[in-house]
Amino acid sequence: MKTLNRDFYNRDSIIVAKELLGKILVHETGGKRISARIVETEAYMGVIDKAAHSYGGKRTPRVEVMYGEPGHSYVYLIYGMYHCFNMVTGPQGVPQAVLIRALEPVEGLDMISHNRYQKPYGELNKKQITGLTSGPGKLCRAFLIDKELNGEDLCGSRLYVEEGETDGFSIAESRRVGIDYAEEARDFLWRFYIEGNPYVSVK
Repeated sequence: MKTLNRDFYNRDSIIVAKELLGKILVHETGGKRISARIVETEAYMGVIDKAAHSYGGKRTPRVEVMYGEPGHSYVYLIYGMYHCFNMVTGPQGVPQAVLIRALEPVEGLDMISHNRYQKPYGELNKKQITGLTSGPGKLCRAFLIDKELNGEDLCGSRLYVEEGETDGFSIAESRRVGIDYAEEARDFLWRFYIEGNPYVSVK
């Protein structure tokens, strides 16, 4: 399948967040390939968005990658233990990003399972299967995404997104998760997910 190019990411975060649904995230690591369908995203609109790390034009070493070229990864740590994986969007200098909230595993199931639970996919129960990648911290562990991949070029050959099946599903919109501090921004319907998908983090 065709890899998404820079132009795909060089657009408004809300548009990219919706269009990423159904696309395939690929990580080639250790000579192996794992992949999963993107089923849930959140848009962060930069300087105008009180929930964004770059709100008001904040510019620190942590968020600097968002001010750079679109189509790179922005990976950060929350609660001192969970990584979150974002894709930088919009033109250079406009610090927007899309948080990847949930994936549906497609390829390399045993490796994904070992990364997450330290056991083969065939030994997982139903709850563990849907729990593989049903949240931003979970998917980062399953896909071996950590701070080492912060700033990674998503148009390269290690961590990237391919075209997938983007028809045949309905997109639901809701408020973003875990941003109650963000005043009016907490009510923006900038979370998007494939309706009815079992891997969506919050139903």
